[in-house]
Amino acid sequence: MLTAKQRELLLFIKERLGETGVSPSFDEMREALELKSKSGVHRLISALEERGFIRRLPNRARALEVVKLPEASAPPAMVAKPVVPTAANDSIEIPLHGRIAAGTPIEALQGTEGFAVPAALLGPGEHYALEVSGDSMIEEGILDGDFALIRKVDTARDGEIVVALIDNEEATLKTYRREGRTIRLDPANTRYEAQRYDEGRVQIQGRLAGLIRRY
Repeated sequence: MLTAKQRELLLFIKERLGETGVSPSFDEMREALELKSKSGVHRLISALEERGFIRRLPNRARALEVVKLPEASAPPAMVAKPVVPTAANDSIEIPLHGRIAAGTPIEALQGTEGFAVPAALLGPGEHYALEVSGDSMIEEGILDGDFALIRKVDTARDGEIVVALIDNEEATLKTYRREGRTIRLDPANTRYEAQRYDEGRVQIQGRLAGLIRRY
């Protein structure tokens, strides 16, 4: 069962592919659905992909293919002709929420700046970006000045690299471990020691989904 917006986007993609053979861009999808940002388009596309209505063609940036339509939209007694799509936009814009400490926790900054990300780096779900500050995760290949791509979640499993908000004031990027009622946040640098907090002091704000480094 699709939501109204998911259905609207699916039919728009099908119509555009039928008319031009070219997948609509994220900007075109956003304007057609009257959405405020392209991140909303990304969430709708991920939902349609998960439900098997569209698929992304391998080795082609943002090439979309309509696999099926909702039953009410499918033409009766007709066989759909295959569509040969071409690439649409190969990047999307996600929020950039300031700097995140990969050392001693720092105050969590919330910004409104957008950050363009190759869509292939992101899976389903809502994402945001944080600029890394510090060197405590260097053994995981996370360096000062990198941009961490974070998938929004509020739970974590042992061994996952997460954004942890401590006492509702400070955020840090660390590997998550649970020790009974204690949360241990492990660095990836032998110069630093693990941080331990009562579970009530720690909120999970996201899980590391990717990394971008600018040279």
